[in-house]
Amino acid sequence: MTSVPHSARGADALARAWSVLESVPDPEIPVVSIRELGILRSVEQADDGTLEVVITPTYSGCPAMAHIAEDIAHALERAGLTPHRIKTVLAPAWTTDWITDEAREKLRAYGIAPPGGRCAGTPAGGSEQAIRFVARSAGSPACPRCGSAHTERLSQFGSTACKALYRCLDCREPFDYFKPY
Repeated sequence: MTSVPHSARGADALARAWSVLESVPDPEIPVVSIRELGILRSVEQADDGTLEVVITPTYSGCPAMAHIAEDIAHALERAGLTPHRIKTVLAPAWTTDWITDEAREKLRAYGIAPPGGRCAGTPAGGSEQAIRFVARSAGSPACPRCGSAHTERLSQFGSTACKALYRCLDCREPFDYFKPY
């Protein structure tokens, strides 16, 4: 019988963990995963063999983080990926730059206008950079249903603090806009 080196077992566990966590949906926007939103920052194996999952909330008061941590734990346990620990880190702060292009399209198809522009220019797994605050564009977000840019903001806060509520003036449909930051 040939034993598998610890590093090979670790690499396999990391690959499996990333694959399993790819399917953990955001509890508020179930069409996108926590990885696609950039909430899932890293999965590493500690010296003691424990999987360490690092997550960052979309904003520091996000009420869904406890639910997300529970979903991560359940997914890893179902896959036999134990022991594990979940760390929530606040720095660097999450930015809408970390939302993948695929997730932006999924948001649009779901009826949420994705954020426009880039703030920090750093991917979730990339090196830390200070966030650049960008001036709000003079235009309104395009309607995710009909594509019209003829929209108006109804409320700075939509279904969650991360989103604003808009209405399309052409098709008359309300929609959430994922605020860029």
